[in-house]
Amino acid sequence: MGERHSGKGYRPPAPASFVDWPESFGTRFALFVDTEEEFDWRAPLSRDGHGTGHIAAMPAAHARFAAHGVPLTWLVDYPVATDPRAIDTLGQLLADGRSAIGTQLHPWVNPPFDEQVSGFNSFAGNLPSALEHAKIAALTDAIVSAFGARPLVYRAGRYGIGPGTLETLARLGYRADSSMRSRYDYAGEGGPDFAAIPNHAFRAGPDGAIVELPLTTVFTGAARGAGAGLYRALGRLPRGRGAAARLGLLARVALTPEDMPLADALEAVRVAVGEGVRLLNFGFHSPSVEPGHTPYVRDAADLAAFWRWWDAVFAELARRGAAPAAFAEILDAACGPAPTSASAAGAGGL
Repeated sequence: MGERHSGKGYRPPAPASFVDWPESFGTRFALFVDTEEEFDWRAPLSRDGHGTGHIAAMPAAHARFAAHGVPLTWLVDYPVATDPRAIDTLGQLLADGRSAIGTQLHPWVNPPFDEQVSGFNSFAGNLPSALEHAKIAALTDAIVSAFGARPLVYRAGRYGIGPGTLETLARLGYRADSSMRSRYDYAGEGGPDFAAIPNHAFRAGPDGAIVELPLTTVFTGAARGAGAGLYRALGRLPRGRGAAARLGLLARVALTPEDMPLADALEAVRVAVGEGVRLLNFGFHSPSVEPGHTPYVRDAADLAAFWRWWDAVFAELARRGAAPAAFAEILDAACGPAPTSASAAGAGGL
């Protein structure tokens, strides 16, 4: 069920592992926010010199999403989960009763610091399994301490899931993962290859204990039926993918406002709903709610475009009959209500 094969590629999950959404669930969409520290995206990774000041802009952003009836799941990493002002701000927003806190691991800023900071080690799944476990456990404990609730959904920063990640998550009481970015391949950077992972949610990990919620990515264009194979082949040609996209032949479109043009995103929503995807999974990086922190929102004009993107996409989703879903609703529809006590296994060591 989404297991890795030789190298770091993931096989497609077996059809029997796909989540069988109840009819009452309908077609829904979710919004997971990579809630993280500010850093220079152009510079080498560093353990130091990061801020979380943009979290002060999150209440205004939350209000914009709430006006559309859209709850957020904040996947917080260690700098956010240990910053008192960020904790207070997000804690107040959780009072809406529909938004949720989850976990995102940036290993280079998350103790224990027993590895060198490098691009390879930024994919947490490349770390020794005991160290990856210790980092996830430390982050989980920090989130429980900060927000008074155990996080149930995890995302590896840089989508850096590894061969032992899902087992660790199951042991720490997690019930869902959203680390797999459908149709993307990070093997060239030392990370995993998700080119064969579809957009449908599926059960993974030991005994199918983890519900995998891949980030939705679709192929659009006249040749979209050729999908991943053609896209991979175009990558071997100089500027092949860009030419194919400009000609309307094939484009890979992820459901995010970050570097995804609005027209492409609207077409991707139409394609995903038309292909029967029951849960569309959107995302963005939290520093994008304030100009100057990400390459996607550099100034006020970019921020205005960011919000126009969401307004138009939410309108298209409504036209297609796709309603927003809170994380608790997703989990209940996928596998029933969470166990009350014993599932909250301690986040301690191995």
